Amino acid sequence: MSFLELVTNRYSVRKYDARPVPDEALARILEAARLAPSACNNQPWRFFVVTNAETRAALFPHERQAWISAAPVVLVACSYPEKAWTRAYDGKMHADVDLAIAMEHIVLAATEEGLGTCWICAFDPTVFRQVLNLPPDMEPVAATPIGFSLDPPRPKNRKSLEEIVTYLP
Repeated sequence: MSFLELVTNRYSVRKYDARPVPDEALARILEAARLAPSACNNQPWRFFVVTNAETRAALFPHERQAWISAAPVVLVACSYPEKAWTRAYDGKMHADVDLAIAMEHIVLAATEEGLGTCWICAFDPTVFRQVLNLPPDMEPVAATPIGFSLDPPRPKNRKSLEEIVTYLP
């Protein structure tokens, strides 16, 4: 499939089949994350692959988020802010930018594998820190369930190019 087809096919899945994610598919998804670019190639990240049902449920203890832990895999992406490149002009630290690039590699690779994902940033970082036993220098940034979708794709509602692009002479 072409890249445009891939990004068109990706959507936020909110209902997952209980079938396990094949190990080979998960390995390719993680390899895509490993190959993601980062500022100065610092790679200020760590990925946690959570397959244990109790641990997945502990990460998302609220009833309204039970659909997340129902997926056979939850991937948690964490950054090391102190290891990330920082822009000298204004002090902007790029750990979140770097991690977002890697996460997008993950969700696109999962789509190519026929698996569904959904970016999750609505979580309690204190709960993630406790459940995953994160060191103080590591920050949980995002998560995604990974599994076979039981959700049909929905139409994408996106702004037009005219609303988001400015051409300059």
